Amino acid sequence: MAYPKTLAMIMAGGRGERLFPLTFERSKPAVPFGGRYRIVDFVLSNLINSQIFSIYLLVQYKSQSLIEYTRENWGLSAVMSDHFVTVVPPQMRYGPDWFQGTANAVFQNLNLIRQHKPELVIVFGADHIYRMDIRQMIDFHLKRNAHVTVAARPVPIVEASAFGIIDAEADGRIKSFVEKPKSPPPMPDDPTRAYCSMGNYIFNTDVLIKALIQAERNKEYDFGKHVIPNLLNAGEGLFAYDFATNIIRGTKPHEELGYWRDVGNIKSFWDAHQDMLGEKPVFEINNELWPIRPSRNELPATKILGGEITNSIIAEGTLINKSKIVNSVIRRGVVIEDGVEIRDSIIMDYVTLKKGCTLNKVIVDAHNVIEEGIHIGYDSKKPYWRAHLDPSGITVIATEKHTGRV
Repeated sequence: MAYPKTLAMIMAGGRGERLFPLTFERSKPAVPFGGRYRIVDFVLSNLINSQIFSIYLLVQYKSQSLIEYTRENWGLSAVMSDHFVTVVPPQMRYGPDWFQGTANAVFQNLNLIRQHKPELVIVFGADHIYRMDIRQMIDFHLKRNAHVTVAARPVPIVEASAFGIIDAEADGRIKSFVEKPKSPPPMPDDPTRAYCSMGNYIFNTDVLIKALIQAERNKEYDFGKHVIPNLLNAGEGLFAYDFATNIIRGTKPHEELGYWRDVGNIKSFWDAHQDMLGEKPVFEINNELWPIRPSRNELPATKILGGEITNSIIAEGTLINKSKIVNSVIRRGVVIEDGVEIRDSIIMDYVTLKKGCTLNKVIVDAHNVIEEGIHIGYDSKKPYWRAHLDPSGITVIATEKHTGRV
């Protein structure tokens, strides 16, 4: 099947305030995740695996880390002019303002859409951990002759009041959007669940351009709050695509079907790391048939001089002396000295853990040095002076200000 010419516009400018202090010097999509990834790698990998190769990343807040990471790790074909991942900061083509919202970000870059002349424009976020074959959503869009298709994730009806909910007919046609309803409308074929909008959209290009121009005239700047409801009220053909029907090759029987996490706060970020651990993880990061593409590096293999390692992920270039590591994720270039104990923790790039220190349910951001004999985290008798204690009980050590690279 010949797919329509498609352009992807990825919203990658999020502040990530609830992920503080991991977003102290970087935007949310640039936050490291797992052993070798950044959060942005998941949406980019889904696009590339879906054979969508024309991609603009619209960035804004604290964007330098993401710009450098994309340049170093996401260069596509130098031969094919329509194979690119290009970072687009606010161009201020219509005045001195930064992006005022998701819709305004795309509006400010209408010139790019007109330049490429796509038939479809994909507008996705860059803040989530998931796998998705976007071609299946495009197939749904084309089969329904939709003007707009909204990705929808089924959630238990008892939890649906916390989300923006889609009320849809059996064929997916959207009847209404309800924001955090007290009595959520159920899915048409399942009274125990409701459709939650994922904030991922496919637009027919002409419909998108017209809607963005009208929204700008009305000083309305957001897709979810303004553009999508306006199109529904105007009688355009809007459909909900059931994300639970998306089939990913290579998914293991023990994995959670339709796995999707908004790692928007410290607790959900930590939980998603735990989801990758274990003999039968909820989310298996290693899938050769649908790979999440990691960052490139030239580090040597990890060297283990001794110790005890249980149920953990260890990235390249790490040096482990006689230490104990349990239920943890250790990223690249970490140095772990004698007698260190790490439990239920995430240690980011190029951290040094000095002799005899103990970490229990701690996230240590990049380039930190944790002093000898220090105990940080759960059951510690006194707070560590550089620690941020999240309400969830997880301790976070922010990156050192002077490092330059995050």
